[in-house]
Amino acid sequence: MSCVIAGGGPAGAMLALQLARSGVEVTLLEKHADFLRDFRGDTIHPSTMEVLDELGLIDDFLKMPHRKTYQVHALTDEGLRPVVSLRELRTPYNYIAMVPQWDFLDLITGAAKEYPSFRLIMNAEATGLIREDGVVRGLRYRDASGEHEIRAALTVAADGRRSTLRAAAGLVPKEFGAPMDVLWFRMPREAGDLDQTFLRLAPGRLMVAINRETYWQMAYVIPKGGFDRLRAQGIDALREPVRRLLPFLGDRVGLVRDYDDLSMLTVAVNRLERWHLPGFLCIGDAAHAMSPVFGVGINLAVQDAVATANLLAGSLRSGAPIPEPALHLVQRRRLFPARVTQTAQRLFQDRVISVVLEDRREPPRIPANVTGVPILGPALRRFVGFGVRPEHVRTKALIRA
Repeated sequence: MSCVIAGGGPAGAMLALQLARSGVEVTLLEKHADFLRDFRGDTIHPSTMEVLDELGLIDDFLKMPHRKTYQVHALTDEGLRPVVSLRELRTPYNYIAMVPQWDFLDLITGAAKEYPSFRLIMNAEATGLIREDGVVRGLRYRDASGEHEIRAALTVAADGRRSTLRAAAGLVPKEFGAPMDVLWFRMPREAGDLDQTFLRLAPGRLMVAINRETYWQMAYVIPKGGFDRLRAQGIDALREPVRRLLPFLGDRVGLVRDYDDLSMLTVAVNRLERWHLPGFLCIGDAAHAMSPVFGVGINLAVQDAVATANLLAGSLRSGAPIPEPALHLVQRRRLFPARVTQTAQRLFQDRVISVVLEDRREPPRIPANVTGVPILGPALRRFVGFGVRPEHVRTKALIRA
């Protein structure tokens, strides 16, 4: 086996596809039976759509049910304010596509299955590493039939911010902290509701409402570690603030019956200082857990996967051992974008979220049209749409089933 990847999220699935289409023998492990998990990040940004175009998948992607979001707004007590507009980006994909992550992952793994060198194992949880003579030679995993091993020239941890393989490798990320956690829930949409996806700001309160056409996906932001305290106050401690923030919801907030109807995201911002060991590499959230601020997590993970495939596919296809300096090239390529993005997220957390939630002060005043502010508007547009150092597919498809 040339490569085994733990984690069937955006980073792992995208890397597996690109390696398989390059003729690399690759196995992808996903610990669940399917990709159907609610309340995951579902925002596909222009950078990722350009990658899908380069892979020949954009037509299939655009056939999936999705909503195009050309602008992101902030809603304050003064009214609705456009904050980021992507319409002026020089790309056919000048919007954010709202697509359920399970549909996106089904598309990627479905495309990978067309290549004979790809294998997907579901219900397979990575449990540890195989190490010999100081080199990682593969991994151990557990499924319904018991314990198994896969030996490989390269083992990739793409198993998320609580990565089992990262811990097994002894790699510990540096924690930067976050002032908040997020409660996800749904509200039905009705005629007459706002049409925009927006961030709602008020003293002591902050939430995001994402338009999913038939329903709102809500992200209610709470102070870090505050869930147990909120829950002890009863469900009305959530319902009433939501009703005051978004009066148009009316009695619909009563559809949240109890806290079991919510899903909590424990927000973490961290980053490995070293992403690799001999025979082993971390990418995506396993290398750098991102804040939900700006909604760029999926897209950073995809960019990691593209860079990894570009740099390593040739060596993996040859079957030669991957020298650790080659793995360091991945870190050197992707560390800067992760660092800059996390710095921007932490700045927003400190200057906006902490002020709103902890100090309960008025949010910073937002100009009537941020998108028209010279330098700032274009910079935000570029940052949200393409991120820092966007990657492009350099590998070529050599074999197809």
